[in-house]
Amino acid sequence: MGRKVNPKIFRMGITKTWSSVWFKSGDSYIKSVKQDIAVRRHMIKEFKEAGIDRVEIVRTSTKVQIDVWTGKPGLIIGRGGNGVEELKKTLHTKFLKNFRMGDINLNIKEVARPNLSSQILIQSMILEIEKRVPFRKVMKQAIGRVERAGAQGVKVVVSGRLNGAEIARTEKLVFGKVPLHTLRADIDYSRGVAHTTYGAIGLKAWIYRGEIFEKDKETKGEVLQS
Repeated sequence: MGRKVNPKIFRMGITKTWSSVWFKSGDSYIKSVKQDIAVRRHMIKEFKEAGIDRVEIVRTSTKVQIDVWTGKPGLIIGRGGNGVEELKKTLHTKFLKNFRMGDINLNIKEVARPNLSSQILIQSMILEIEKRVPFRKVMKQAIGRVERAGAQGVKVVVSGRLNGAEIARTEKLVFGKVPLHTLRADIDYSRGVAHTTYGAIGLKAWIYRGEIFEKDKETKGEVLQS
């Protein structure tokens, strides 16, 4: 099961929540889903170096709020906040034409520990592989960063024509433990594609950040003691 089910979907409603919060039906539902997907793809593509962790979208009947969590907010905000205004105009022109400019609320937020984000990890690995850095070096450096950040486990998988080999293959590196079947385990999973001269290189990353229920118990204990 762990090889077939997305770890985030597997834990949805238990330890994970939805990245899009709104309710619609019929054609408006289909249109809104397409808009959300297009906005997220645009953000990840345009701001690779900023390290986009996630894009949360909250809609009402007349307004939309977009929260962008990133490791380097300064690259998106720009000088004096000009980057945010330009990005808002772009999103309105390309994807959110059914909303007025004043009804689009764009918030740029910083991720507390970017090295524990699988999406940011994947984006940094893609940039390095596309710059022709040896894939084993990229994998070892990525796992080293996650390990130093305090993760309990991490697994990285790279597939394709690695180093330009004639036959495609899969390489994997693992540190610690990654319990994919434990529902209370806080597993952050992401995947991506690096486009090289030899073809597409697929990347997947699982980061185990501890158990959700244990953290809740510790917090409750501290409150009771105080």
